[in-house]
Amino acid sequence: MSEGSVNNSEAAAGASPKGAPEPVVFHTALRELLVVAVPSIATMVSFTSMQFVDKLMVSRIGPDPVYVGAQGNGGLAAFVPVSVAMGILTVINTYVSQNLGAGKPERSPAYAWNGLWIAVAYWLAVLLPLAAVLPHLLAVTRFGEVSGEGLAMALHRDELAGQYGRILLSGGILTLATRGIAQYFYGMHKPGVVLLASITGNITNLCLNSLLIYGATTPAWNDTWLDGFLGALSGVTRPIAEATGCGAMGIRGAAIATLAGSAVECSIPLLLFISPKWNRRYRTRSAWRPSWAHVRDLLKTGWPQGLMFGNEMICWAYFMVFLVGTFGPNHSTAGWIAHQWMTLSFMPAVGLSIAVTATVGKSLGAKRPDLAAHRAWTGLGLALVYMGTCGVCFVVLGRPMIEVFLERNTSPEERAILVGLGVKFLYATAAFQLFDACAMTLSGALRGAGDTVWPGVATLILSWSLIVGGGLLLVRFAPGLESLGPWIAASSYIIALALAMLARWLSGKWRTMDLLGHAAAGVVSGEK
Repeated sequence: MSEGSVNNSEAAAGASPKGAPEPVVFHTALRELLVVAVPSIATMVSFTSMQFVDKLMVSRIGPDPVYVGAQGNGGLAAFVPVSVAMGILTVINTYVSQNLGAGKPERSPAYAWNGLWIAVAYWLAVLLPLAAVLPHLLAVTRFGEVSGEGLAMALHRDELAGQYGRILLSGGILTLATRGIAQYFYGMHKPGVVLLASITGNITNLCLNSLLIYGATTPAWNDTWLDGFLGALSGVTRPIAEATGCGAMGIRGAAIATLAGSAVECSIPLLLFISPKWNRRYRTRSAWRPSWAHVRDLLKTGWPQGLMFGNEMICWAYFMVFLVGTFGPNHSTAGWIAHQWMTLSFMPAVGLSIAVTATVGKSLGAKRPDLAAHRAWTGLGLALVYMGTCGVCFVVLGRPMIEVFLERNTSPEERAILVGLGVKFLYATAAFQLFDACAMTLSGALRGAGDTVWPGVATLILSWSLIVGGGLLLVRFAPGLESLGPWIAASSYIIALALAMLARWLSGKWRTMDLLGHAAAGVVSGEK
């Protein structure tokens, strides 16, 4: 079956979009979307599981609640600069899927290669210098902490955060290369490759976490099935640590294990990409040289996505570290626990949005905006059902969801504070779940059409005015809300962003965009 068989079969079902029977179009749209979405969602769940397990495992280092906050702050400090380049690399999916829909998949490898060249340049110019100064940056930006015991805990947390974030930034090329090559396979409607790589990388991370975080020590596990599994795993890795002399590295071990998992995750799709079979079909090896034409295409279309991703991460970093964190380490820890559950809820929706980008892009490459619209609305319906269910779970199961991250030797007083705060944060998160589904799905649909500037600018304006500005106002003028105030501000941002993306999609501007007209000229010049 040819690469464009789904679209061709739909075209054959009727002489024109108006003549195509609606049930056939809907079922075909749902089938094609799910073919890409299911592995993409599973991949995002796998990626989020790595972060979930990291937080859970570092929380068992000891009863001090500082470890979860340190892993969260350090991870975010590393992810903010990484996210800028990741945003640019997401448009690889757009170019690849549109060329696939146009019946010209051999044009796509050049975008994957030049995405990798962008990643290397960004790593050398931005990430490595940041890694060198990150601990100093964390020290300079520390303010608003309480004195005495709270300040001592904050200093310890930031020291650990600097260790964790520096390691992740130093190996940031692995993260970027993994995301870049994954976008190529998403665009080619081959997400199963990425899923296999993600699962293998997660297994690597999990095993090395147990070995490197704990060494030959025995953590204080809680009485849950998950702790039982992790305890059994540490029982396997403990003799290895004793035999090799591998000491407990704590939070640094978690960062090293994450990079090792990323290396494994990157190698699988990359080896397939340059394999003889793939090269024979798509000439993947011949396009390895840097091409300014393709770099220009990626930067021209991708800079708004880089702005959107990076800016959002900066605002969320400010939200977590300075708005929520300013109320003390307990607020920070409870906030990161709630944030982890929030991430677990929206990452599958991110996977669905990736599928929407690929299917919308393929439909528009085949000059079928009617099919693109069906893909987008079908994806939105699936996202609403999933995230609505997550919102219900946050309300009904809030307490046990917070307690799973608390080490069993945590004092009853501190446990009560952390649970009380965390449950409130989960209630705020539940309030915007449906809106988050709308914002992410339609943003992915717009990206598939190459409509990236308007969403990027809208995100910039709304995030700074509502997350940062609204959060500061509530901290200043509603101090009785404490750290719940910033969470209310963040909820208002998600709601406003969803309405903005919906308005942009309904405007229909995306139907008139001709991404391949410009890209085709770039391909020709890049092949000379």
